[in-house]
Amino acid sequence: MASFSTLTRALSHRNARIFFGASLTAWTGLWMHRIAVSWLAWELTGSAFWVGVVAFCDLAPAVIASPFAGAVADRADRLRMTMLSQAAIGLNALAIALLVASGGMTIWLLLVLEVVGGVAASFAQPARQSLMPGLVPRADLPAAVALNSLTFNVARFIGPAIAAPIIAVAGVWPAIALNALAYAIATATTPLLQVEEAARRGHAATASLFGEMVDGLRYAARHPGLGPILAFSAVAAMLLRGVQEILPPFVERIFGLGPTALAGLTAAFGVGALAAGLTVAARGRLAGTTRLAVLGVAALALATAGFAATGWFTFGLFCAVLMGAAGSVHGISVQTLAQSASDPAMRGRVLSLWGLITRACPALGALLLGAAGEVFGLRWPTLVAVALSLLAVAWGLSRMNRMAEALEGSGPPPDAANR
Repeated sequence: MASFSTLTRALSHRNARIFFGASLTAWTGLWMHRIAVSWLAWELTGSAFWVGVVAFCDLAPAVIASPFAGAVADRADRLRMTMLSQAAIGLNALAIALLVASGGMTIWLLLVLEVVGGVAASFAQPARQSLMPGLVPRADLPAAVALNSLTFNVARFIGPAIAAPIIAVAGVWPAIALNALAYAIATATTPLLQVEEAARRGHAATASLFGEMVDGLRYAARHPGLGPILAFSAVAAMLLRGVQEILPPFVERIFGLGPTALAGLTAAFGVGALAAGLTVAARGRLAGTTRLAVLGVAALALATAGFAATGWFTFGLFCAVLMGAAGSVHGISVQTLAQSASDPAMRGRVLSLWGLITRACPALGALLLGAAGEVFGLRWPTLVAVALSLLAVAWGLSRMNRMAEALEGSGPPPDAANR
């Protein structure tokens, strides 16, 4: 394993410190928001199906918005796009908090506002991720990608730890209001980034926005490495990530516990993801990353099976740590491959597809799992999804060498457009 100095070297750059400081602040608020909204949906309805629908409304807008957002990120000022989309997320969170505090929130209004927040997040993701090659030198890009995921998972640990006592004592609205404050801070610090003009834009507009979106989809689909690895990730996310999006029914129905246990499980995911992410980041090389992406899904499937099969909360926490670790290994690996193998002019569009996968596919999985859970209970539908995911792993193993050759070989330099 390479030295962890690769991570500190990435953070030695002023832009990286500002960027990841803002990310940690915003994502801590995001995880507080997710815990609070998930519990709010459970309180309003007492239904696993409706908790799944709320998760779906937050994440599913990526299906429509992300491809367009990626095309916009490749032709617009990415710094300005990041700032505006983050501001929209914060204002949406503030509206939810005020409605809950005033007693005016209903499940239908919550669904609408979660859709609005999901659209804003779909535009924020490709804009922010496309900035990374302009924040650090090319040699530090893999470490910066890993730091991005690590920051997200540190926030996944901190956010629930803050949200749980707030929800238990004061209810859900203060936790959601703190998310609005967090995004206000992130928005205010974004203009402090000093990014060269070449890194702020992928290219000048060359066609209609729809045409550029189609070009991005065609590019990813035809790429011998990106197409297969993104398709593999999409199937895995739909089958396995839904569990993490509808935790309240698992907490109450399987473990018989409340919001503190919900926060504990969410933090356990974050602890596992952080530990595994540090390990992946310390590798310091691209070779073998495709193998990690495939084997990470295999490990996630086995850990999810253990989580669904048990009624013992301590073992559930252990499985949650493993789920977080496996998901982090897979996510960091795929994002690193997408950043390094993409043509610079297509990077925003490719990363928007990754954002679509990480948002829309878990949302669809949560909706299907919540609906099946109302009929069959949560345990058996989850175990069926695990079995199907293992078939996907077998496919991934059969294609692994060909994907690795295309993704880890002599692809375009990650920041070739910026030199």
